[in-house]
Amino acid sequence: MGFVAIAFVATGCSSGSNAADSSKLQVVASVAPITDIVKNVAGDAADVQGLIPEGVDSHTFEPTVDTARLLAAADVIFLNGLALEDPTLALAQSDKKASAEIFLLGEHTLQPDQYIYDFSFPRSAGHPNPHLWMDVANAVTYTELVRDELSKVDPSNAATYQANAASYLKKLHTLDDAVQKAVDTVPAENRKLLTYHDSFAYFAAHYGMQVIGAIQPADFSEPSAQEVASLIDQINAQHVPAIFGSEVFPSPVLEQIAQETGAKYEDSLRDDDLPGDPGQPEHSYVGLMLYDVRTIVTDLGGDPSALDAVRFTNSYD
Repeated sequence: MGFVAIAFVATGCSSGSNAADSSKLQVVASVAPITDIVKNVAGDAADVQGLIPEGVDSHTFEPTVDTARLLAAADVIFLNGLALEDPTLALAQSDKKASAEIFLLGEHTLQPDQYIYDFSFPRSAGHPNPHLWMDVANAVTYTELVRDELSKVDPSNAATYQANAASYLKKLHTLDDAVQKAVDTVPAENRKLLTYHDSFAYFAAHYGMQVIGAIQPADFSEPSAQEVASLIDQINAQHVPAIFGSEVFPSPVLEQIAQETGAKYEDSLRDDDLPGDPGQPEHSYVGLMLYDVRTIVTDLGGDPSALDAVRFTNSYD
């Protein structure tokens, strides 16, 4: 999600320098969590850069000159798909070199009957919720898909991609198990999520939580007074202890709801803006999930200590 209009930043781009190593496979990916997954599989065998800067709304991001430059030079383009990055996809299709591959991870991960339509992504609008990576099981599939695609396109480095993926998959399976154990400590009556942006649909379905609402409507406008009143009534009726906003998008509406219900307002969740600074272990997909789950579980009355079992370093550090 995320909202700060900037042209291009190093996070999600090449680490340390924007200069690509032309001797390596040139790979680009869209949002920061996906870029991080791709980097963990590629390691030193490919040059991986991100397309959508962190802190920018991936749904409304308009490609820049830098985006076009990266797409034109790429050998492989990994996008989430499911309409998350439609302007970027359109540019990739028009500007990529003939030999380049575009790979849509979401469409290869779920079948249409598994798509979730909900508050911010109603079926009537025609686009399913695209935030698959917030369920670690889907990140496992993303990793396997990236491994297989890179091995196909760059067979001389297939052994490296296979080894990197195997190591990273062990970490993701440990993370998945730890997230479930942490969520299971939340009292059953508190396993309810009210968020600003509807990023946690697949997370909730996998780990046994219920998304009771999202503030941001499908057209990215502000909710109506009637919608806000309905959410207040629901929170009071269900005794929801905490509601969750975005770390990069302050929500006066959520603050109002918190004041009127007495629920804690947590404004630091993220879905594609990685925590920490580039180069730090927490500035990663795993770090993002650990931060969000620790925050959610703590605020809803659970014990996040199971997450302490997750230890990792990135293969590209």
